[in-house]
Amino acid sequence: MRDQSIIIKQIIGKTVKAIRIKKGLSQEDLAHECNVDRSYISMIEVGRNEPSVTKIFELCKGLKIKPSDFFKLVESEYKNIQEKDAEI
Repeated sequence: MRDQSIIIKQIIGKTVKAIRIKKGLSQEDLAHECNVDRSYISMIEVGRNEPSVTKIFELCKGLKIKPSDFFKLVESEYKNIQEKDAEI
């Protein structure tokens, strides 16, 4: 089985990117909403940075999504990966 922390970072990044694109925001737009640099958003999206819970709440505010909904999406994707790994 793959390293859990790496998988979770990748899922968080993938989820942030998908929601950002769905909302029609650029990385620059989201960075501005969250008071961070665009490169920080980029590093989250590619799974190189793992945002703190506080930062996730700020990202959710910028993405106009409830943190509980965000975590449900992350959890759902994580379960999908676990199920696929179990089949192997």
